[in-house]
Amino acid sequence: MSTPTKTPGWGSRARFDSIIEVDQLHHSIDSALALALSDLYGSGITLRGNGQWQRFQPPGKRDPDGYAAILSPEVALFGRWDSGEQHLVVLADEEASDAERDQRRERARQAAMEARELRQAALAHQHAETAERARALWARAMQSQGHPYPLRKGVSTGWTRQLGHLLLVPLTDGSGLVNVQTIAGDGTKRFLNGGRKKGCYHPIGSFDTSKPLLICEGWATGMTLHEATGSAVACAMDAGNLLPVARYLRNRYPGASIIVACDNDHATPGNPGITKGKAAAEAVGGRAIWPALDGIAGATDYNDLAQLGEEVA
Repeated sequence: MSTPTKTPGWGSRARFDSIIEVDQLHHSIDSALALALSDLYGSGITLRGNGQWQRFQPPGKRDPDGYAAILSPEVALFGRWDSGEQHLVVLADEEASDAERDQRRERARQAAMEARELRQAALAHQHAETAERARALWARAMQSQGHPYPLRKGVSTGWTRQLGHLLLVPLTDGSGLVNVQTIAGDGTKRFLNGGRKKGCYHPIGSFDTSKPLLICEGWATGMTLHEATGSAVACAMDAGNLLPVARYLRNRYPGASIIVACDNDHATPGNPGITKGKAAAEAVGGRAIWPALDGIAGATDYNDLAQLGEEVA
């Protein structure tokens, strides 16, 4: 059998969405993994990296939010950080009895659970080291003096610093600095490798219960919104992080009126800015807004709206 057979996973306890079984007579675990990825996401998935854990870019995504690992000669695991889905790939013996197949599935489950625990421990260590590096960079940086990026965007520097030619935008998990986004003069943006981003955000202003709490994507958009409204803003940095940030802030401020100020990605199929922004707002009982920029090339967010001379508030 060359076609993978998908069955339901083991439920919430194991948190796997499915088991994908591939006949061991026709496939190695490497080719079985490739077949399963192709079956679920379509052709063209390329694994990146040289270690056991590799990344891939899911269809329609700009970032490599997918991961995969070969855990043994008969078991592989893959999933997506953005959606949380996880799948097991198991080489199946078509001649085996039902009991033997169940035993192989159980071994696969145990191997995957152990590998995932080790992976999470390694990630936690990596995140801690990167947070230390971020704090060291922040300590060395100085108050921004005439950096071209905020000047070009028409906003103040806010809670940022400058190190050489880079503007540093700090990210917090709500308890401390965990990463920084660097912005070069030409607008090139980078996060520190190995650092946290999911659920983390850049805060602008102080939360006031009399005003809505705004959530947006980019830093310049956040500064534009804050300067126009006086409301506190959490910059989630990208559309995929809007939902994790919204959930964290709803838990932290249960009575807050939350507004997700979406990017209007009108030139991108599916308009991920609005789609993900509306989903984030709906999940926390908030509402979503976005700028009316359809048909204006290169304009997507509230900073672009302000640059066009339009009212933001």
